[in-house]
Amino acid sequence: MHIEVGDTAPDFTLPDAEGREVTLSDLRGQPVLVYFYPKDETPGCTTQAEGIRDAWDDFTERGVAVLGISPDDQASHAAFCANHDLPHTLLSDVDHAVMETYGAWGEKTLYGRTSVGVIRSSVLIAADGTVAKVWKRAQAKTHAAQALKAIDQMRGS
Repeated sequence: MHIEVGDTAPDFTLPDAEGREVTLSDLRGQPVLVYFYPKDETPGCTTQAEGIRDAWDDFTERGVAVLGISPDDQASHAAFCANHDLPHTLLSDVDHAVMETYGAWGEKTLYGRTSVGVIRSSVLIAADGTVAKVWKRAQAKTHAAQALKAIDQMRGS
């Protein structure tokens, strides 16, 4: 399945780094940025997460919840958050069911090699639960700035 602008974002429940269940529909009423990334502590994923951390005040002043999702387990997420002082929520999708639903799991090519795994992508969900923006191939270095720009456009700012 692939998510498109205007779709209702499929609901999900996943555990965070502390083992608490987080359900997307519980966040209705505020915009939500969901980003899918391959692996904690890898260079690109660290750059992406730190970009969000460094722009955290901008996300919070806009009232945006941020959820990072990877197949890593809770212990890995807890260490990643601690090592990089990450303020946002990381969720574990170890069986990649949510990633498959959102089109963030599949065949990809890196350095000429084809493999199956996480496709770095993001979805911006409006406060009413509809998809406002989809990045099918998010760029780690510019993701936070692109997301903030899309949030402002969604809000009409």
